[in-house]
Amino acid sequence: MTRYYLTDLDGTLLQSSATLSDFTARTLTEALEQGTVISYATARSYRSSKAVTPQIGWRYPVVLYNGSMLLDPTTGKVLGGHWLDADVSNEVIELGRSMSLMPFLFGLDENDNERVLHEKLSRYGDTEFYASRPGDPRFAEVEILTCPPTYRTMIVTYIGRREELEPLFRAIADRYGPAVHLHFMLDNYIQDHYFLEISHPLANKEHGLKLWCEQVGCQPEDVTVFGDNLNDIGMFKRAGRRLAVSGAHPELKLMASEVIGSNDEDGVARVIEADLRDSSGEQ
Repeated sequence: MTRYYLTDLDGTLLQSSATLSDFTARTLTEALEQGTVISYATARSYRSSKAVTPQIGWRYPVVLYNGSMLLDPTTGKVLGGHWLDADVSNEVIELGRSMSLMPFLFGLDENDNERVLHEKLSRYGDTEFYASRPGDPRFAEVEILTCPPTYRTMIVTYIGRREELEPLFRAIADRYGPAVHLHFMLDNYIQDHYFLEISHPLANKEHGLKLWCEQVGCQPEDVTVFGDNLNDIGMFKRAGRRLAVSGAHPELKLMASEVIGSNDEDGVARVIEADLRDSSGEQ
């Protein structure tokens, strides 16, 4: 029987250092070689997620930008996704500008290349985020940020302290309501900073899981998902087996089938290893 696993990366599969342990890399590689279907659903881009999991030869579709895009890692082909309307993207940018906040615009150009547009960076959170991706060719500084008409917006991302971003969060929620998907979450790596992400209303991990299942040939109830934070709630709503790492958000733990070891204890890999051992009949 084929087993299906979809895991979050940061705070779940990755250690606190944003790296994979040797044990996790070895376990996932062996499982993939045995025909187990394993992939990930992340807020990251493909370039960023590939950079932090270089030991793994991913072969099944990956869910990126919190469900905005599904990509084949073997070919680089975009398999599907949900894009934020260009006019809405530009209205959100201008609303932020009115509050002296400027975002990163993550989009696909007319050739399906990922692009990250931004104005000159000066705020601490923005410069730290940019510095964490040295030499990334996706990033381009523009004089005045707008969404080009040929682009498909995956996410508009603001980075800042909670008190800075909350007024913008409320303003966008009041203006657009369910017409956009809002994700407001404490960042794992930039101290005391939050990410406010605006995307298409279906650009979330719940619909990302649905698209993924269609591609790999299973149903959501066939899938074991792993997560740690509020952006994983969508996967936990639909999956048949829902495993939260020990450091997960309390709300996610309430939805979990089981709480497992932490990301620094190889919690995900140890579950997969145990499942494979049970399947083979080993004691």
